[in-house]
Amino acid sequence: MNSGRRALTALHLFVVWVLMAAVVPALGFGLVLSAWDGGAGATVPVFALGVPLTVGLLATAGLLARTVVPLCGSASQRLGWAVLVFVLGTLGVLAGLAAYGRGVELGSASTAIALTGVPYAVVAAFFVPGRWVRLGALAVLASAVAYGGFIGPAQAQQRRHEAEIARYQEQPELLYLGTAPPGMQVSRAAVGPASFSVEYLPVRAGYEAGYVGLTVSPPLTPALHCPEPTDKHMTCTIDAHGEMRMVRDFPGGSREVTLTRRLGNAEAQVTSQTLDEPGLRDLLGTLHPLSDTELEKLMREKKIDYRN
Repeated sequence: MNSGRRALTALHLFVVWVLMAAVVPALGFGLVLSAWDGGAGATVPVFALGVPLTVGLLATAGLLARTVVPLCGSASQRLGWAVLVFVLGTLGVLAGLAAYGRGVELGSASTAIALTGVPYAVVAAFFVPGRWVRLGALAVLASAVAYGGFIGPAQAQQRRHEAEIARYQEQPELLYLGTAPPGMQVSRAAVGPASFSVEYLPVRAGYEAGYVGLTVSPPLTPALHCPEPTDKHMTCTIDAHGEMRMVRDFPGGSREVTLTRRLGNAEAQVTSQTLDEPGLRDLLGTLHPLSDTELEKLMREKKIDYRN
């Protein structure tokens, strides 16, 4: 391929790219707007008018390449070439839209519009009888498939993961976790607008009974104090270290113990009807800021969520 033919081929592919980058977004916008106003039926006239017009513009652009592309040698051949470029290129655009719908980053709006014309230029390049032109088109196609099918989705997943972590860490002063009592494990954790709660259940859930609840929230008062007595079966005391102990007795001899302790700018409360007071104090004693590794583990095991 001499320099003149190379220049003509480059100009031909450039014209196809620019033309379709201008026409296809306008056609798509028209279809969306008509569907928005009049439903699916309203898109038929737009489609019936827009598609033949686009194919006709492509066929006209093919005049430029009639000496370098065999399929553009006659009017009928150019029309067939234009139909093939339009159909195959549109499949590429639809694949790009599908990737975009899965969160694949395509850049700014202007960049996305410019990329609309690329599939058509790539298809047109395959009709040029030149090995290097077709190899270049194949390289662009392979790169698009790799990015849209693998690299882009992986990056989108990573962005979603990082956004989820950032959401959980909006109030890091509340994110405290304690070592699970013997025979128990973290069953569920929840981040709320002003609290962080953790549920501990037996490892052999369903075979063994047990429950411990941990709640960390901002303090409501400058210092812990017992609530006004409203239940004769409940007692409340505060020890010399400022830890509050509430015990509620139930018929049959069972009771619920709740211990509350200040942790810097937060207030931690543990409660259980099955774990004794020493066990609850041990849990309070192991409370520590939730590490990135622990948060990742909770997310990986789907044991944490966000509750409004």
